[in-house]
Amino acid sequence: MAARRRKQIAWWLRGVALAALLAYLAGRHASRSGGLVEVERWFNRPVLLVGTAVVLVVASLMVEREFRTRGSQIGFAGGLAALGCLGLPLAVMTYVFGGYGGRVDRFVSPNRPDRVLTVTNVAFSIDPVYRVEVVAGNGWSARHWSMGVWDTSADDFVRVDWSGPDQITVTGRKALTVFDVRPDGSLSEPRVATR
Repeated sequence: MAARRRKQIAWWLRGVALAALLAYLAGRHASRSGGLVEVERWFNRPVLLVGTAVVLVVASLMVEREFRTRGSQIGFAGGLAALGCLGLPLAVMTYVFGGYGGRVDRFVSPNRPDRVLTVTNVAFSIDPVYRVEVVAGNGWSARHWSMGVWDTSADDFVRVDWSGPDQITVTGRKALTVFDVRPDGSLSEPRVATR
């Protein structure tokens, strides 16, 4: 293969790697409160997208170099083996221990069908830890607003409900936390009352 053609293929692979990395960064940015739900769901995949970017960069280095001498071949194989020995266990551990438990409950607003209250188990343990969010909107324009993470082992979470047309109450054993939902779907500062 001609040197010019190898460089073209290498730079094409690096461009695809950059696109994968930028897609992950968009998904990571959307995972914050107020971010787009569908962008987070599709692109906040660090193992898949960052792993793909690393593999493509390594492949581009392989394509660009010729490796005619025995020493360069052994050195590259050693570097590739080290990458595999470090990267593969890291990817497996992230995949196994990095996921959320899944959605536990979903409540549609009584007055606004485009507002949904979601409760997700985010713990990888016996005692559930719940992330509570409001999703406002539909499709690719839907945004999620975090109300917080509530731990059941600390006795601070019993249930969450729509307590009014634009009001959500998180009931705990010791306190009630009330959030007002603004017209754009974002949340006001919580008001806490002891029980």
